[in-house]
Amino acid sequence: MKKLKVIELFAGVGGFRLGLESTGHFEVVWSNQWEPGTKRQHASEVYGARFGNDNHSNADIAEVNTNEIPDAEVLVGGFPCQDYSVATTLKNSKGLIGKKGVLWWSIHRILSEKENPPKYLILENVDRLLKSPSTQRGRDFAIILKSLDDLGYAVEWRVINAADYGMPQRRRRIFILAYHKSTSRYKNLKKTHKSDWMQISGTMAEAFPVQNPSKKQDLFSSQEIESPSFALTDSLVEISEHFNKGAKLSPFENTGLFIKGNVFTIKTFPDYDGKRTVLGDILQNGEVDDAFFIPSEDYPKWEYLKGSKKETRTAKNGFEYQYTEGGMIFPDVLDNASRTIITGEGGKTPSRFKHVIQTAKGLRRLTPVELERLNMFPDTHTELNGVSDTKRAFFMGNALVVGVVEKLGAALIHKACGQLPS
Repeated sequence: MKKLKVIELFAGVGGFRLGLESTGHFEVVWSNQWEPGTKRQHASEVYGARFGNDNHSNADIAEVNTNEIPDAEVLVGGFPCQDYSVATTLKNSKGLIGKKGVLWWSIHRILSEKENPPKYLILENVDRLLKSPSTQRGRDFAIILKSLDDLGYAVEWRVINAADYGMPQRRRRIFILAYHKSTSRYKNLKKTHKSDWMQISGTMAEAFPVQNPSKKQDLFSSQEIESPSFALTDSLVEISEHFNKGAKLSPFENTGLFIKGNVFTIKTFPDYDGKRTVLGDILQNGEVDDAFFIPSEDYPKWEYLKGSKKETRTAKNGFEYQYTEGGMIFPDVLDNASRTIITGEGGKTPSRFKHVIQTAKGLRRLTPVELERLNMFPDTHTELNGVSDTKRAFFMGNALVVGVVEKLGAALIHKACGQLPS
């Protein structure tokens, strides 16, 4: 079978590429990685070292001409969560302009300018996208849905916690799959029962099964699901200015579909009883440099930062206030999936959020290889001359869990092309 060609945007160190190409049915033909505000482009260097620099762009995507990007069947990317608000302008020939520097509009531009736009999109973001901003809960996601609808795509989404499906890290992210109106998936979605698609027959449901809804009293009945949860037909500018204004909750649940102006959304629960990988499974026992062990004199600092607090603090202006904070498990347990890796995971400085484990030799931080394993990257994937351990940890704090992408890619191939990866 011919491999589907892929454009990888906001590529980081190549998580999407690793996941998709591991199925044997995708080939990245063009990639872009650009970190604004830094002289040395560390992530792009790592990407080039692992995959080669042919057809890899290290330029601001907002400045890249669409003609420089080859045609492909699939476009993927973990775009930043930003302010997606839009406005009209007389100087803009299309009458619509996104906030400058917001990278969603670079995706939008590429899709709108492509003579042969990608048939499928796989996008990833933090799950708070569904309820941002706080003044208009869900507005940003509504803008994305409506802009994809305007470009001829139907959308399904799911918030996926990798650990719910046996992977080694508790990392919740929203994954967005979009199907162009020229595809069989779009046509099938139009005529398929929406409840069936979201819970049984859809791409997301195949990759990440959910529990039988009849066992959950708080879910909608099938009849209710077949009726749209709500319509999203206003213009992008109207959505930007008025969507859900004053409401306390987002109308978007963790699972949903959007097609031809109609939103269908329900809350689903994961269904998985297979093998589970835990933090203890990925440790480099006996291979760890002394630099990762915490000096015993620093233990009290770590214990304080990880512990619960109820204390009086003083602001810069002299105002006193009561500060409270719950305690964290310390050290991290080894018989469960790890907590989410954050970008500040690296470095020796004591921190509330860094992982610390107990070993026979004492307390220590996680190594770059262990962080790679938590995201299901190959060992030493981010190792490169001149790239510090702190920077390698930063990469993993920004990365996605490769196993999630692999499962989505396999399901898309099966559903769209009728073939399972060998």
